[in-house]
Amino acid sequence: MLGALRRFGAPGFAVDLGCGQGRDTFSMLELGWRVLAIDAEPEAIERLRARTGGEPRLETRVASFVDAGWPDADLVNAGYALPFCPPERFDDVWARVVASVHPGGRFSGQLFGDRDEWVNDPELTFLTRADALRRLAGFELERFDEEDADGETALGDAKHWHVFHVIARRTAPAARA
Repeated sequence: MLGALRRFGAPGFAVDLGCGQGRDTFSMLELGWRVLAIDAEPEAIERLRARTGGEPRLETRVASFVDAGWPDADLVNAGYALPFCPPERFDDVWARVVASVHPGGRFSGQLFGDRDEWVNDPELTFLTRADALRRLAGFELERFDEEDADGETALGDAKHWHVFHVIARRTAPAARA
């Protein structure tokens, strides 16, 4: 996400989907951005609010990004969030992400690949490399790194990761259905 922020000439407005503990949101605020942080867990939003005090550039929303709406933005960040979208809802959520990024704006986040250890979890969304790249049509890829390696989860458990790390600049208006 910091790599995406460095590509802008000046701070703008960002939406942080599935903001969790607010690590990315906090970094955006420190760099002068206005941020709408969305997370389904009230405790996550409470911790973020406590950490940032009464920061006027921060708006929070307790909602699942799968169901939430959000305004157009210069940056839509989804750090390890989109894979947790149910597969039957992913295309709709992704269309909303694409439509909300201003031309010249960016998407940053991760997508799980089809060789990830959790691939058999029916509640998560996994993409082949070709599927991920197809969804990024209309964007200039500034980063598309594929991680396919053993590692650990945030809780320290061993896991095989297959992840696409993405920073993409919007070059074309969204196609309207």
